[in-house]
Amino acid sequence: MRPGEGRTLGWGRDPQESWVWPREFKILQKICPDWLKRKWPSVFRVLWPESWRSLAPPLHIAAALLALIIYSMTHVLYGFMCQIFITQYRCPYMVPLTFAQVVVSLLLLQALHASGRVTLLPCSLRLAERLLVPSICGAIQSVLALWAEVNASYGLYPLLMSLLPMLCVGWTHVLGLALPPSKPTTFLLSVITLISLTITGMKGVLMPESLGFLYAPLSLLLQSVSLSWLAKVAEDEGGGAQELASLLDICFSLTVNKSLVLGFLCLLHPDGSRLLTEGSWHSALFLGYLLGLLLLGALQHLLLAMAALHVSPLAAALLTSAYALAMPFSNLL
Repeated sequence: MRPGEGRTLGWGRDPQESWVWPREFKILQKICPDWLKRKWPSVFRVLWPESWRSLAPPLHIAAALLALIIYSMTHVLYGFMCQIFITQYRCPYMVPLTFAQVVVSLLLLQALHASGRVTLLPCSLRLAERLLVPSICGAIQSVLALWAEVNASYGLYPLLMSLLPMLCVGWTHVLGLALPPSKPTTFLLSVITLISLTITGMKGVLMPESLGFLYAPLSLLLQSVSLSWLAKVAEDEGGGAQELASLLDICFSLTVNKSLVLGFLCLLHPDGSRLLTEGSWHSALFLGYLLGLLLLGALQHLLLAMAALHVSPLAAALLTSAYALAMPFSNLL
C-alpha cells in the first residue's frame, strides 16, 4: 500500500461493513486509549462517513499546509531561543547541546512506549547497521544546523539550504526510491527555488566567515543524504506499508544511533564537559531557555524523521526549507 492510501478492514461480522479509511485514522487507533479502541468502529463511522470521502484530497492538502506553518513557526521560535541562550549565557557548545536534544527525543519516545500509546521493539543490530549512514550524516548535520542558528542565520547558509528539496529529489532518483516526485512537481519546485534564489541574489547575500563557506554546503549535502537514505531504509524494511509502530521502530533506532555518534563526539570534543561546569544552573531563566531549546530541537528531529519515513524525503526537506523559500516572496509584498 502506498503512503496516503487507505486500507479495507472489516469491523463487524457483516462483510458489507468493510470500510476504506485513511492512514491518519489508523494512526489514531494505534495511539488512542483502550476504552476508545473498543468503540472505534462507531467513532470512525461518525468521523469519516461515506459522503466525506471526496473531501480527502483537500483535507490532506490542508493538513500539509497546517503542518508546514506549525513547523515554520516552531523553527523561528527555536532560532530565537538559540540566539538568546547561546549568546547571552555564552554556551557555544554545539555538540553537547545537540546530544542533549537527541537524548530528549529518546526520552519522549520511551515515555510514549511506557504510557502504552505506541509499541517500540528493541533495537536490532541489523536495523542499526542499515541506519548507520543516515545516523552519522544526521548527527553531524544537527551540530552544523545548531551552529548556523547562531552564527549564520543570514547569508549563504539559508540560501544554500533552500536547495535542499531539489537535492533530495536528486537523491531520490539516485537511490531508486519507489515513488519519486512527479515531473510537474519537480518542475514547479525548480521554478520556485530559482525565483527565490534570484530575488535573494538581487538583494545581495551577506558573505559569511570562512567556516560558513565550509559548513553550508556540507550541511546541505549531509541532510539531503540523511533524509533520502532514511526513506530508502524505510522502503526496504516495508515501513511504508506496515503499521505506524514499524516507522517508530526505525525512528527509535535512528535516534539511538545518533545518540551514540554524538556521545562519541562529545568525548572527543575538548569542550564536551564545559557546559556542565560553566552553565548558570542556579538561574531559572537559564534553565527555562535550555529546556525550551532542548524540547523544540527534539521535536524538530522527530518531526523531520517521521516526515521522511511516513511521506517522503521531499516532504521533510520542504518542512526545513519552506521558510527560507517563502521569505524572498514575502519581502516583495
